[in-house]
Amino acid sequence: MMIRVLINDPLDLEAVNVLKKADFNVDENKVSPEDLPKRIGEYDAIIVRSATKVTGDVIESGKNLKVIGRAGVGLDNIDLKSAKKHGVAVLNTPMANSISVAELVFGFMISLSRHMVRGAIGLKEGKWEKKLLKGVELYGKTLGIIGFGHIGREIAKRALAFGMKIVVYDVIKNDGGLDVEFVEMGDLLRSSDYVTVHLPLLPATKHIISRDQFSLMKSTSFFIHAARGGIVDDEALYDALKDGEIAGAALDVLETEPPNDMEMKLLSLSNVIATPHLGASTVEAQKRVGLEMAEKIVDFFKK
Repeated sequence: MMIRVLINDPLDLEAVNVLKKADFNVDENKVSPEDLPKRIGEYDAIIVRSATKVTGDVIESGKNLKVIGRAGVGLDNIDLKSAKKHGVAVLNTPMANSISVAELVFGFMISLSRHMVRGAIGLKEGKWEKKLLKGVELYGKTLGIIGFGHIGREIAKRALAFGMKIVVYDVIKNDGGLDVEFVEMGDLLRSSDYVTVHLPLLPATKHIISRDQFSLMKSTSFFIHAARGGIVDDEALYDALKDGEIAGAALDVLETEPPNDMEMKLLSLSNVIATPHLGASTVEAQKRVGLEMAEKIVDFFKK
């Protein structure tokens, strides 16, 4: 029987070729959200990234659907309860983009500490703001990592090389052989000079960082968010930045993407730098997530 696979978000060419070499019938024509429930019954598998939402309606309509592949880490765009109810397997690639996200977080930390974005923009505008842009070193500072999975550990490796102290909050206390200290969330927020969040978006983690959490942080601390929009209460973050509860923030994700009026208000603050969800957007990461996902799909059907 011919296995039919729908790739509904862009996938690396090498990954597509892995599927074709396995004699799968591969369709790379993106199906719109409106048409996906009507078309999904034609396919045995669907591969998505973050753009496509695999809703309960889609899964219920997939009379031949056996597996959903998420080329990336987060599964918040897939209705996991519906997939379980209908016996549809869900696969992802939790390690493949860890290095790219970790490097982006470090870029954020250095940019915040040394006013790199404001300095670059100022020069382009003909300003010489050297005296105004005195920064701080990462060396000797405390980094708090909320969520210590693959990405959190990659960040910790780099922070240790910079001579930082690392405190961690996670319900699973696996240090990965690294010199880190597990603490409660409140202690992490109080003691850290930099706080970075790397949790999945679940009902339990929705707005896990909000007004109460920002009120615990130092007025000199920086907040970095490159996980999933919704984990952080963006309006509470706006208030914390505006009121000087924290010194600055770097954001790769927002509650609403593309940003709505609330997020644009947050992004307009002078102590915020942001990117449009670029965490996994490197050539290397996309090749890794694509190849790993393609191989997992092939293995799934060859069991």
